[in-house]
Amino acid sequence: MSRKKKRKSTDSQDELVQNPFGALNELGDLPEGSIEPPRPTSRRNRKNTSRGRVDIVRETAHRGGKIVTVVSNFKGIGLPEKQELAKKIQKKYGVGGTIKDGRIEIRGDLREEIKEILEEAGFQPVFAGG
Repeated sequence: MSRKKKRKSTDSQDELVQNPFGALNELGDLPEGSIEPPRPTSRRNRKNTSRGRVDIVRETAHRGGKIVTVVSNFKGIGLPEKQELAKKIQKKYGVGGTIKDGRIEIRGDLREEIKEILEEAGFQPVFAGG
């Protein structure tokens, strides 16, 4: 039981009953439209400022008393980007580190320094744990 709507043919010379721009013709002297192209709505070239929360934790357990700073709970980024962040931290502060189980582990207590780099990358770092 479908109800088909009767369609009007556009081939005929008759004008359509409704013309949404018909009232504009009566106004007369309207300014010309802008020639500027519209701004792109894509976010590809803009810095991403809301990439989610990440936790920064200082750990010493099972490491022989050595301190390790762990960054975890990344949402929506892959391994290559984590490697890039880890490499950036390691080069800037001259420390070692690795990526294990989706977490970035950096040798030493560099919580404040890592927070700055993560904020530049658009994350919201939070100090968690002890």
